[in-house]
Amino acid sequence: MKRAPLTLALAMAAAAIVAGCRGETSADPPIHFIGDMDWQPKYQANQASPLFEDGRAMRPLVDGTVAQGELREDDAMYRGKTGDAYVVTVPVPVDEALLARGQDRFNIYCTPCHDKSGSGHGMAVKRGYPIPIDLASDRVRGLPDGQIFDVITSGVRNMPSYRKQIPVADRWAIVTWVRVLGRSQHATIDDVPGEQRGKIDPESGTP
Repeated sequence: MKRAPLTLALAMAAAAIVAGCRGETSADPPIHFIGDMDWQPKYQANQASPLFEDGRAMRPLVDGTVAQGELREDDAMYRGKTGDAYVVTVPVPVDEALLARGQDRFNIYCTPCHDKSGSGHGMAVKRGYPIPIDLASDRVRGLPDGQIFDVITSGVRNMPSYRKQIPVADRWAIVTWVRVLGRSQHATIDDVPGEQRGKIDPESGTP
């Protein structure tokens, strides 16, 4: 029973010390009662190490290492090919959401050179960059979808690769929008739904 007053006094003193520190600023380093791993010997990022022949503490991945979920065995999806041949059509379901995504990504990544119509008169071209091919041309319209995907992935001639900037699914979305642009420049009256044909101006050929 005699220890109770002493214990109470120590507890009150500790509480007063803690309360007195609240809201105060200090240039002193914080007090670590339990250091854990803060002070253990270790290598920081990009530090050198005499342990390995190349002198690097950070070890590179072993050749052939594949991250979980990144095996990518589907050649049609990830390379636009089946065997050595390009796939003819996109290997994903095409719906309104995919087309909208393709338009959005195209406007971000492609219009600086190709412009929104795909004709190849974007702002970069107006500043001197070589003019790219018209995406509504017969040549592009005759390409299989897989080849257009491959061009976006790997680049061709003056066009750089967009493998790093654009995920696989978005590349296919852009391919679908390229098809929309090509179709838009070669549409006929047969492409217009019957219930909409009466709304077309007969002189201009546009709604």
